[in-house]
Amino acid sequence: MRKFRPIRKDGEEQPHIPAGLFKIRIPFYHWKWSWPEGIQGFALVAVALAAVPFIMEGIGASREVAVMMVFMFSMLYMLHPTMGDSVFPGWITAGIPLVLAHLLTFELGPDRVHALIALQLLVGFLFVFLGLTGLAKKIVTFVPVSVRGGILFGAAVSAIFSVVNPQNLYRASEYPAEGHVVAFSASRLSAIPISGILGILVCVVILYSLKFAPLKNKTPFFRLLSKSGMLVGMVIAMVVGVIIGELPMPAIRWGISPLPFGELFENFTVFGIGFPGFHHFIAAAPLAVLLYLIAFGEIVVTETVIKEAGEVRKDEVVDYNVNRTNVIIGLRNTILAFIAPYPPMAGPNWIGGTVSTVERYKQSKKGMNSLHDGLGSFILAMGVASLALPLVTLLEPVFPVAMLITMLLTGFACGYVAINMTKTREDQGVAAIMGVTIFAQGAAIGLITGVVLHILVSAWRKREKNKKHEEHDKAS
Repeated sequence: MRKFRPIRKDGEEQPHIPAGLFKIRIPFYHWKWSWPEGIQGFALVAVALAAVPFIMEGIGASREVAVMMVFMFSMLYMLHPTMGDSVFPGWITAGIPLVLAHLLTFELGPDRVHALIALQLLVGFLFVFLGLTGLAKKIVTFVPVSVRGGILFGAAVSAIFSVVNPQNLYRASEYPAEGHVVAFSASRLSAIPISGILGILVCVVILYSLKFAPLKNKTPFFRLLSKSGMLVGMVIAMVVGVIIGELPMPAIRWGISPLPFGELFENFTVFGIGFPGFHHFIAAAPLAVLLYLIAFGEIVVTETVIKEAGEVRKDEVVDYNVNRTNVIIGLRNTILAFIAPYPPMAGPNWIGGTVSTVERYKQSKKGMNSLHDGLGSFILAMGVASLALPLVTLLEPVFPVAMLITMLLTGFACGYVAINMTKTREDQGVAAIMGVTIFAQGAAIGLITGVVLHILVSAWRKREKNKKHEEHDKAS
């Protein structure tokens, strides 16, 4: 088979078909299967399935429809390696609590689905437009640090509150068209305190503990744990939760997960419920801007990770193009808005999958010839695994724990990034007030509050400092 596959010369890019901004790579022809990443993708499908409770609570979908949406979402990941993007894509994770809070303001049923479709279409448009015009970096650079910090702080507060709130923030409701009861009260820490806290603590230690970090460089076991990310915490929480009775015993079923296309298209797409109204787009516009700004921060992180990999592996040139990434993310969101509106949104990077693949890629060419081999195999395996009914039913009890872990880690990460990026007390104060306002009053009022406070506090203070510096320079 090797002689039929184009071979890359050292110091060049992986072979591809040029197509303007895109670089088309056909699976198994321009990149080959990588077993280590394929196995990881199959095992870590639990992370992808963590979206199921968000979908069920957000728009009232049944479990079967939610799982099918995860499959469709995961297969759209393949647009990235196929169109030349060297990244493992993911959700706009930090925006999930803001999206769910926005959806909660609409009545469950077609109205709420319309709200999600409108939001996802606007997000898709922003990514495509800014990617094609090359304005992406300029837009984000133009936004003040205090406002960017406020957006992340708002996401942090919303995420943490959704976990620790003793009542179910997204109330159990009945979806009128099908009679599906959405009751994920177990997705709150008060309902599963022991298994939930245990899962969260394990994940925090593995991902952020300074005591754990040196261990992963000493033994293969701890190195494996560090690469597993959320999975270890979820597995431990599920085992303990089942033993003490907080979580139900898995009811494993065999076969392939059902694909209820009729239910999906009739109740959750524009083909069944029609196109959103103008008021849905107006209500979604401020949040769409916030989601884009959050996502672009992840794009910058990804660019840094890929650049570091290129400094180690001189035998392959990996081209990471921000504009191309924007366009592909926009396409994913637009497609999803029509066929499977997705509350977590389509984002630029799943940092766990990207870093895990990049770290093994950096070890040797023999272990992974091309970065595209690892990413393509990982992505494809995860998409296919989401249809394996035994795996889905085995992991179903842990969905609430996965939701808790996802939200709390999101709050943790957004919180420290927001604090770290705001250096002055003025910026920190603006970010804090803006963040709480976003949580309490929504994206529109929060964004206006942040901009006004920046002009009155941060910008004025910086202007006064610049003025003093100019006077000092003249005097000297």
